[in-house]
Amino acid sequence: MEEIKVFCPATIANLSCGFDVLGVALDAVGDEMIVRKTEEKGIRITKITGQDLPAATEKNVAGVAGLALLDKTEYTGGFEIEIYKKIKPGSGIGSSAASSAGAVWAMNTLLGNPFSASELVEFAMEGERLASDVAHADNVAPALFGGFTLVRGYNPLDIVPLPTPKELYATVIHPQIEIKTSDSRKILKTNITLQKGIQQWGNLGGLVAGLFQSDYELISRSLEDHVVEPIRSILIPGFDDIKSKSLEAGALGCGISGSGPSIFALSKSEDTAQKVAQAMERVYEAIDVEFDVHVSPINELGVKQVF
Repeated sequence: MEEIKVFCPATIANLSCGFDVLGVALDAVGDEMIVRKTEEKGIRITKITGQDLPAATEKNVAGVAGLALLDKTEYTGGFEIEIYKKIKPGSGIGSSAASSAGAVWAMNTLLGNPFSASELVEFAMEGERLASDVAHADNVAPALFGGFTLVRGYNPLDIVPLPTPKELYATVIHPQIEIKTSDSRKILKTNITLQKGIQQWGNLGGLVAGLFQSDYELISRSLEDHVVEPIRSILIPGFDDIKSKSLEAGALGCGISGSGPSIFALSKSEDTAQKVAQAMERVYEAIDVEFDVHVSPINELGVKQVF
C-alpha cells in the first residue's frame, strides 16, 4: 500500500485507581487520519480539520511521533499526514495520544509492520512528551493495543494487555472547558501517606482481577481513587454531582478521565450506560454548562484501518 486511512480511538487513562498505568480504548469516538508514502524524506502535515493545531512537523504530536519511528528505519522516503480531528485537545480523552498512535500505526503498516506494538508505543510517547512534557503511555498503549492495558513499568517499557468483559460500556461527558495535562500535573502532590498507598494498590489489583474474571461487582468496588481525584476534581465543574448521579443511575464507577475535564463512568450494559449519560446531562443542564457526551463500547483493536 502507498496510502492508508485509519481510525484513532479516544482513550480513558488512569481509570480512577491506575494513575499513569491504566487505560482503555473507546470505539464510538476518535480521530481519522490519512497517511501516504512520499519520495521526499521526512514528514509533512498537509491537512488538519476540526481543530486549530500546528502543521509544523516538530510542533505537531503526530509529526514528532512519526519522526521517532522514521529515525529507526532504513526507509529512504517520507510520509504525508492528513488529520481529521474529532477529539478536542485538553478534553481528557487522549487527543494527543490518538494523533501520535494513529501516525505511527499507519506508517508501520505502510512499511510492512517492522515494529511491534510495544515499539510503536515508545514512538508515540514522544508525541505525548511534546503535548504534556511527560512521555506517559497510559493513553497511547490502549490506543495501539486496544482494550484495557496496564503499563507495568517504564524502564524498560512493559505493557500488559488486559481482558475486556463483554458487557462493559463507557460513558464520557466533556464539559466545554480545557484543562492542559501539563497544568493539571503541577497541582498533584509528590508524596502520599502509606495508608492511601495501600488503598490505591488494593483497588488497582482489584480492578485488574475484576477484568480477568469479568467480575462486575469487583470492578465496581475497585473504581476508587484516593490519590489524584480529590485534588483534580476541584478543577471540574459539577464533578461531585456528576459522580453521585452516575452511581444512582447504575454506573459501576465514575471518575476523572485522564487529567480532565472529562468525566467517565463504566457500566454493565449499553442500556445502563445510556441512563448514566442522561443523568450526567441533567447535572450540566441544571448549572448551564455546555458539554459533549459519548456512550461507547470498548474498542478491542485500537487504531484500525477504515475504508
